[in-house]
Amino acid sequence: EVQLVESGGGLVQAGGSLRLSCAASGFTFDDWSMGWFRQAPGKEREGVSCMSAGDGESYYADSVEGRFTISRDNAKKTVYLLMNGLTPEDTAVYYCAADPLRYCYGRNWYDGASWGQGTQVTVSS
Repeated sequence: EVQLVESGGGLVQAGGSLRLSCAASGFTFDDWSMGWFRQAPGKEREGVSCMSAGDGESYYADSVEGRFTISRDNAKKTVYLLMNGLTPEDTAVYYCAADPLRYCYGRNWYDGASWGQGTQVTVSS
């Protein structure tokens, strides 16, 4: 059974940083694409970032490009999302997702993925 446990969310002022972590279990982590999507009240779900298992290439949504950095530690079965330059528009519940496809790309990369319970990120102005 795929299990994903997010941590690292919280309240931060605009311009600040947070690092989200997602500990995975129940599947062969090395072979799955991993990433994050977010859901804000009244807004569409957005695929924020993902990292392919096949070549380690990363995808970022335009809204976070240059501010967020995704990484993964296969030995620890953990994926991270470092978020810098946070703005109130980044306020959302962030979900870790795992996709059995080895390559991921695009805003809907998480279609077909399993995801965790989410962690709240709130950015105050």
